[in-house]
Amino acid sequence: MSAQVPMNMTITGCMLTFYRKTPTVVFWQWVNQSFNAIVNYSNRSGDAPITVGQLGTAYVSATTGAVATALGLKSLTKHLPPLVGRFVPFAAVAAANCINIPLMRQRELQVGIPVTDEQGQRLGHSVAAAKQGIFQVVVSRICMAIPAMAIPPVIMDTLEKKDFLKRRPWLGAPLQVGLVGFCLVFATPLCCALFPQRSSIHVRRLEPELRAQIHEQNPSIEVVYYNKGL
Repeated sequence: MSAQVPMNMTITGCMLTFYRKTPTVVFWQWVNQSFNAIVNYSNRSGDAPITVGQLGTAYVSATTGAVATALGLKSLTKHLPPLVGRFVPFAAVAAANCINIPLMRQRELQVGIPVTDEQGQRLGHSVAAAKQGIFQVVVSRICMAIPAMAIPPVIMDTLEKKDFLKRRPWLGAPLQVGLVGFCLVFATPLCCALFPQRSSIHVRRLEPELRAQIHEQNPSIEVVYYNKGL
């Protein structure tokens, strides 16, 4: 997650700059989702092991889904104003996050993540907590992308009509990368903080077996805690 700003400002800046041609759309969406896959896997919750085969399948599915989404959206905007086309990368990234994060963290959805009491004592594993945690991460990542992928396109669309940038087209890419970086510096910590790292879930929302087990151990527990990941 420490690499989120420097890596994403470069990747997202290039995605927003080179959105017109299909080969560049494919390349930068693949680079972006490859980086996201690493971040999602590294910042997952729980300690259940995942095999190389499962990891490879998740990576291929996540990146393929993202690229296919980007190309599909790009084809729909061919006859629309250029400004609309600039927002295709954001729509693709938002949709891809809904695919990439659950796939790279699919093991949590299969076996659950550890839930603890207020003192940190492990009570069991919950798939319901994993679903809630992954949903929160998807929301925070999409919100994180909004400023960086929504504000620069509007600014660049205006600047590219000015004589200054028309005479210096080579400035387009670095300017876009800089604008994205500026937005991410604020959006990344703010959106990571949308939901607490140590999230909570009411016992009544857990699986019946786990709920019964917790009530048997300590009937007074109403809320359990878990690490949602980033």
